[in-house]
Amino acid sequence: MSDHLNPPEETRAAFVALLGKPNVGKSTLLNTLLGVKVAPITPKPQTTRRGVRGIYTDRDEGIQLVFVDTPGLHRAQDALGEFMNREVRNAAVDVDAILWVVDLRRPPSDEDKDVARLLGNIEQNIPVYLIGNKVDVAKYPDEAIDLYKSLYEPVRTYVLSALDDPKSVYALRDDLLKLAPESPYFFPDNIRSDQTREEWAAELIRESAMIHLRQEIPYAVAVQVLEWADPTNAKEPLYINAEIWVEKTGHRIIVIGKGGKMIREIGKTARKQLEVFLSQKIYLDLEVVVHKDWREDREALRELGYEN
Repeated sequence: MSDHLNPPEETRAAFVALLGKPNVGKSTLLNTLLGVKVAPITPKPQTTRRGVRGIYTDRDEGIQLVFVDTPGLHRAQDALGEFMNREVRNAAVDVDAILWVVDLRRPPSDEDKDVARLLGNIEQNIPVYLIGNKVDVAKYPDEAIDLYKSLYEPVRTYVLSALDDPKSVYALRDDLLKLAPESPYFFPDNIRSDQTREEWAAELIRESAMIHLRQEIPYAVAVQVLEWADPTNAKEPLYINAEIWVEKTGHRIIVIGKGGKMIREIGKTARKQLEVFLSQKIYLDLEVVVHKDWREDREALRELGYEN
């Protein structure tokens, strides 16, 4: 196998964007394509808020695929939503292929039709692959696929379960490797994401909050990692200090929970994931702070990395 410090002389590379409405399984598909978790996953829509680049490199073949996971295209209600939709549109530019991910459990919605219209407006030479996801729990997958294809005709169609059918996902990945043009690698071949460690940890903490919180509160939560202190000896844990942002004092009370129960549960779930991925003990220090209407505050969005 090639040393990652010495890639093959002739290499190929491609950018592949994942598009679709919220909650169709784009992030699950990305994580399975990579074989490692780089994007947060919850059953709630709009879990993904910014474009996340996941990098897969076949060192033996000298091919690199850069997958761009995007937020779900939706009818924006605030400045955060507008930013998320811009991330989607920007991701569809200057890529080598687009994966249009749809949920086969349901016929196309208005948001699916918005995605199809977006696809119709992009350059015609970018191949679009229709990915019919969640086939394992779909009652009428063939009928659903036909309805999606009537909105936009893809160059190829794949029917799979991103969560439970890795074999089909890897077959898709193999096909994508074949389309990569001759090019130097865009990223070092030993990394799996362009996120900083702080951004990645913040997303895992937010994922935990979204899992544990109910109703509208998860969508009003953001996370910012303030401090990351590596241990000075093997007996000490890695220290991570993070703020959980909410918009209202009432939300802060709910996120903390009676006697601090909720924040402990959020921290426990996040810490377990962090420890698995980092293979070391973590001391996770969480604080809940109120930033009134942060989703409409451009300066706050910039601080969180949601605005350029």
